[in-house]
Formats: sequence, C-alpha cells, structure tokens
Amino acid sequence: MSEPLAIGLAALLTAAIMATNLWAVVRDRRDVERVTKPAAMIALLAVAALAGAGDTASGRWLLAALVFGLVGDVMLLGASSKRFVVGLAAFLVGHLFFVASFVTAGMERPGWGWFGLAVLSASLAVGRGILPGARAAGGAPLTIAVAAYMLVIGAMAVSGWATGLLLVGLGVSLFVVSDTVLALGRFVEPRSWTRPVTMLTYHGAQALIVAGLLA
Repeated sequence: MSEPLAIGLAALLTAAIMATNLWAVVRDRRDVERVTKPAAMIALLAVAALAGAGDTASGRWLLAALVFGLVGDVMLLGASSKRFVVGLAAFLVGHLFFVASFVTAGMERPGWGWFGLAVLSASLAVGRGILPGARAAGGAPLTIAVAAYMLVIGAMAVSGWATGLLLVGLGVSLFVVSDTVLALGRFVEPRSWTRPVTMLTYHGAQALIVAGLLA
C-alpha cells in the first residue's frame, strides 16, 4: 500500500470515528462514547505518524500534544471533580506541547498573532462567568488551575496564528471555542448543546492543527 493511500484511509477512518463519537454524544450513548472518544485520538495519532510527524522536531512535539490530549479525553469520560482536574492538567501540558510545536515550526507571520488575541478576547467576554463558577465549584485551587489553563490556551492561540498557517490558526481558534463551551457547561450553566458543540469543535481543532502542520 502506498503511503498517500495509507494516510488517506487513516484519515477517513478518523473522520468516521469522530462522526460516530458526535452521534454518541448527541444521542447520549455513553457506552459508545467511551470507546469512540479515545479511539478518535488514537486514529488521529496514526494519521500524524503516517504523515511523517516523527521526522521533525515540530512533528514530535505535535505527537506529544496529541498523546496528552488522549489522556485528557480518557479522564474527562468520568464525572468526578478529581478526574476533571487530572484531565485539565493533561490538556494544559498538551497545549504547552502544541506551543512548542508551533514555535519549532516557525513563527512566519507574528502579526497574525493578533487574530489569536482577538479570539481569546471574545472567549473571555463570553466566558466571564467561568472563573466565578470555578471558585464556587472548587474554591481557590480550582480557580487557579482554570485560570492557568486559560493563560496557556491563550498562548497556544497566539502562537498558532503566528505560524502563518491558516489551518493551524483556524484549529487553535476552534480549540478556544471548544474549551470555552466546555467550561461554560461545567461552571456556568449546562445546556443541551454544550457537549455536542464541545466535541465537534474539539475534534475539528485537532484535525485542522494536524493537517496544517503536516500538509
């Protein structure tokens, strides 16, 4: 099998698993979600590896970020506060690895970082109730953890746009949307659409970043 064909088949499989996961979230099929959520990230890791991510420093940072995203996904399958904090920590580390990947790939358009700041500013405006909600839910420790996470994802948004790679910029923007919706649903007011929107934007973000860095 040729390499492009293998990558194409892996990408199709990844898209199918992501679509199945979204269906499971919409239909509240937790049994299917428990399988498809981590499976989607494993499949995306396979796509990145087949596309040569292991051959460059930027690609290796990308693979590390995806692995920590997988860990975060598994942790967030549980409903306990402890699992949420562990998942938050895993995603925070993963975002730092994304930043390392973007910096290593090259900040070819530093001026584009303003797009990332704009996305972050919109997120903070929409999610102004997140930190008070986190404080009510877990006190100062959880508030500090969520604030640190917001700072790191802001750095990821700015550095992602600064690469000058449009797909990466769109991907980090979707990541900000996903995390904002997730936090609103957990700390402010859960809505019927928060989980589907969170997963749709989350998987879209990961796929766009991989495609942007490895195209």
